[in-house]
Amino acid sequence: MNNANHSILVADDDADVLSALKLALRTEQYQVTTASSPHEVITLLERKHFSCLLIDLNYTQDTTSGIEGMSLLKEIRQRDADVPIIVITGFGSVGIAVEAMKLGACDFIEKPWRNSQLFARIKQQVERANAIQVNKKLSHENALLREAQPLNVVAHSNVMSTLLTQIERVAQSDMNVLFTGENGTGKSMLAKYLHHHSTRSNNSFISVNMGAIPESLFESEMFGHVKGAFTDAKDDRIGRFELANQGTLFLDEIANINLAQQAKLLHVLEAHQFERVGSAVTLQADVRLVSATNAPLEDLVASGQFRQDLLYRLNTVEIRIPALRERIEDIPNLATHFIQQLCTKYGTAAKSLSDCATSALLQYTWPGNIRELAHTIERGMFLSNGDIIDESALNLPGGKSKPANQKLQTTEEKTLEEIEKQVILERQHKHDKDPIKTARSLGLTRSSYYRRLEKYQLNQ
Repeated sequence: MNNANHSILVADDDADVLSALKLALRTEQYQVTTASSPHEVITLLERKHFSCLLIDLNYTQDTTSGIEGMSLLKEIRQRDADVPIIVITGFGSVGIAVEAMKLGACDFIEKPWRNSQLFARIKQQVERANAIQVNKKLSHENALLREAQPLNVVAHSNVMSTLLTQIERVAQSDMNVLFTGENGTGKSMLAKYLHHHSTRSNNSFISVNMGAIPESLFESEMFGHVKGAFTDAKDDRIGRFELANQGTLFLDEIANINLAQQAKLLHVLEAHQFERVGSAVTLQADVRLVSATNAPLEDLVASGQFRQDLLYRLNTVEIRIPALRERIEDIPNLATHFIQQLCTKYGTAAKSLSDCATSALLQYTWPGNIRELAHTIERGMFLSNGDIIDESALNLPGGKSKPANQKLQTTEEKTLEEIEKQVILERQHKHDKDPIKTARSLGLTRSSYYRRLEKYQLNQ
């Protein structure tokens, strides 16, 4: 244990005792602060967090009963349920010390003390408090991790390969990142991908859906609260900023917070500090902030609904995630990925898509992007007969029930190049990307086929 990282508050009305304890503790590299009255103790606790308190039970108003010390102990415990408190008592006052422990003291030491005994008691209490705090944090993290999905980015198209390379480069810095793009494009997964490739990857990734936090609970969710801070605060709560300490905090749907919440968030980002609700103790905010939105933040700034200074804090780097219709090369692989996931989830036999089903997936415009594709595949899994998912099982809007000239109808809005690219993708899937069979089915020589792959950036 590195004592230099721990601060001790010593309270006694005897200046000689304060000097002796201060000197002794400093030889052990502790940071030491002294107080000579209960009022001074409370004032100091409002300004700073201490690793351990050494509190005398008797002060100038009453030198024998311990009443002042008991009252101080109660007030400290009302403010902080976890800080370790060691009471200092005179010889023959063990009974009072026992009463103090019933009120929340962790240990006691008698005057005159032996330094070795004092150091051992402090070390024991500091380590115990650290363990309690770590367990609390792990408990909160585990609750969040139970909701998390495993990281598995499927990206074979050139546009996505380029994007992932960009994210990997940005991840090496500590810059705040703003992901933009339509709903369902995978912004939250790519935020995890960024964290996984960052220097903070060994620490927590904490995700918050900003649109799901009630306004009245915003500060409690983000910064935490202490027991008794408000009516329903039955226990201390660790906020998301504290949970993400030295890691990454992901704020999804960032455009959904109001101006008052924006101001509170901006203050933390500027000062790198915050306080739990009901506490005046300042905590450090060492987090890498990643945000995401599908809303046009610049338009919201222009209309006065979003703070421009907050936007500048969030978008040190802005990364736009392409819609699924902009990366259609990935659709067959994503579909196969979802089928495998669902077969594992439901314990069903392996399934695959028919050629017509694949063609339908490639022709559809996917307004709901990857999320809609995942739901479509899941629907197809249960509406299909046997181990083949056909087009009718997908039940795509405007699908299957159309006449035989359906392909002409669905492609009438596309350019000739877009149609050619789509046909190449369909044939690649049909022939498992075998270049000879694919080229032959298209009536192309191999060199013509490869020129088209290069033209449409399909050569991966």
